[in-house]
Amino acid sequence: MKNQEIIHKAVRYTDTILDYVKCVDYEGFKSNSMMVEACVFNLSQMGELVNKLDDEYTKKHSEIPWAKIRGLRNRIIHDYEGVNLKLIWEIVDTDLKLLKEQLSLLIN
Repeated sequence: MKNQEIIHKAVRYTDTILDYVKCVDYEGFKSNSMMVEACVFNLSQMGELVNKLDDEYTKKHSEIPWAKIRGLRNRIIHDYEGVNLKLIWEIVDTDLKLLKEQLSLLIN
């Protein structure tokens, strides 16, 4: 899979997550198990995708937190100490918007 294709998919995952949570706060998020599962799934998919990026590409774009994206995927998939919903919410509510902007700048 080419790097640009991966970035396009990652942006689509961020759009999907941001659309899911656009009208909720943390309380609404954590009480909606389908929303939580959908967001967590999409975050894990993003982590899986960035594993497929060329090393040279990720080094060239080191402003993107590639290791954190992969690390979150690993925590979700392997359920290390359970998924921390507060952490997931903070990522979804604040970090994801910046990530989308950063990834969008990489699209040719």
